[in-house]
Amino acid sequence: MTLDAVNNLSDAGSSIITIVGTKLAAKPADRQHPFGYGRIEYLTAAIIAVIVLYAGITSLSESIQKIIHPETPSYSMLALTIITVGVLVKYGLGKYVKKNGQMVHSDSLINSGQDALLDAVISASTLAAAVIFILFHVSLEAYLGAVISVFIIKSGLEMLRDTLSQILGQRADPSLIVKIKKITDSFPEVHGTYDVVLQDYGPDYYTGSLHIEVDDTLTACDIDRLNKQITYRVYEELNIILTAISVYAVNTQDETIITMRKTIADIAFRHENILQMHGFYVDQSEKVIRFDLVISFDEPDRMALCQTIRSEVQKAYPDYKIYIVVDNDISELIQKDA
Repeated sequence: MTLDAVNNLSDAGSSIITIVGTKLAAKPADRQHPFGYGRIEYLTAAIIAVIVLYAGITSLSESIQKIIHPETPSYSMLALTIITVGVLVKYGLGKYVKKNGQMVHSDSLINSGQDALLDAVISASTLAAAVIFILFHVSLEAYLGAVISVFIIKSGLEMLRDTLSQILGQRADPSLIVKIKKITDSFPEVHGTYDVVLQDYGPDYYTGSLHIEVDDTLTACDIDRLNKQITYRVYEELNIILTAISVYAVNTQDETIITMRKTIADIAFRHENILQMHGFYVDQSEKVIRFDLVISFDEPDRMALCQTIRSEVQKAYPDYKIYIVVDNDISELIQKDA
């Protein structure tokens, strides 16, 4: 019961951290932080995860000591009543906070709600152990506390792992990338959307960039108008700010070049870990072939594979200079498209 009380005090502290962190994360952008303070959410979520982890380790240590040196507990009706009320309140609070955290995509609120639910379990187990002791004079507190402590430690480690992954910069939600590509590909001038990169500056606040393939016959005015239309649509529908849209020109006038593209694609996709080829363009006057390759992270030496493909293409087209850019599969799990 003493451990439960100490744990509840730590929860009060983590709730204060959540409140302060949420307030700070809502601060508007300024000169020093032009993208706002949304990432403070991840910092507060990490702090809460550490508190949960500390509570679990402390509880496990105390439980082991009680197993080695058992003590006979004593309970009062007032204490049991307070614990019962505490279980109900913490369970309801945990469900409410976690649900709201999921609605607003706030990791600190989700972690805080999960912490409250774990506390409800701890308090309920304390109450159950007390009832068992009163009825059967068997003390299970220490053993039950050890088992619950292991689950708390596991939960704390999972919270910390997920939060640190976000701080380091994890892969964006693939479904979000699909939505962006669906919007851009809906424009008739766009033949494909590639290299979508999203930067996360807090829950539901993204900036990003992407590449599109368009006909080589479009004018600068055509491309400028298209970029503005895409930027507006993506922001309107997904609340994502596209800071850059790069353009790949696609050869459409020369059947020879179209055949060359197919031949080079066949060469590239003979290799297992080539996921995608895009940005293909041939400059006949300069005798230059350039294209991008997306190489799987499963490939042990991605640059060596790139050089192998370059040599094979060079052998097929000895009169051309070959330029290949190796792209990372940054924001989506690309399926091999050939």
